[in-house]
Amino acid sequence: MKYITRMLLVLLMFHAPVSAHEKCSKAECAEVKAQIRTIESKMRSGYSRAQGQKYEDKLRELKARRYKLCR
Repeated sequence: MKYITRMLLVLLMFHAPVSAHEKCSKAECAEVKAQIRTIESKMRSGYSRAQGQKYEDKLRELKARRYKLCR
C-alpha cells in the first residue's frame, strides 16, 4: 500500500508542471495565430515588393513557431 501511495505522489508531482506548461503553450499558440492573421490581413490590403518580402519572412517564422507550439 505504501508503494502505491508513493507512486501516486510521484505521478502527481510530475503532472502539475505539465498542466502549467500546456496552459502557457496554448496562450503562446493563440498569440502566434493572432500574429499570423494580422499579417495576412495586411497582405490583403496591398503592399510594396520590399514589404511583401518582409511579410513572407515573418509568416515563415511564425508558421514554424505555430508548428512547434500548436500540436
